[in-house]
Amino acid sequence: MKIDKSLILKLEELARLKLSEPERIEIIGDLNKILTMVEKLKELDLAQVEPLLHVTDSINATREDKVSDQLTAKEALYNAPSSLGSHFTVPKVIDRNEE
Repeated sequence: MKIDKSLILKLEELARLKLSEPERIEIIGDLNKILTMVEKLKELDLAQVEPLLHVTDSINATREDKVSDQLTAKEALYNAPSSLGSHFTVPKVIDRNEE
């Protein structure tokens, strides 16, 4: 697989980015280098290598969750700049019609 300008333009659109032509050229080169490294790794014979499940032998010590010191909805909303019923309200930050 090769990264080309059409793929970068599609990714730009999906990520809502606006890149300059020099930035596109640089990204194409960088991504192609990454793909070359991955292809090189595929050449390794790993048939006899056991998959690594954990980096260390340590075991995660967990504790049981316990409920304590809960706020009521009224207490939680006391200093809220805006609320509706028992919920916080916040300004809209995403406009789907924005280009």
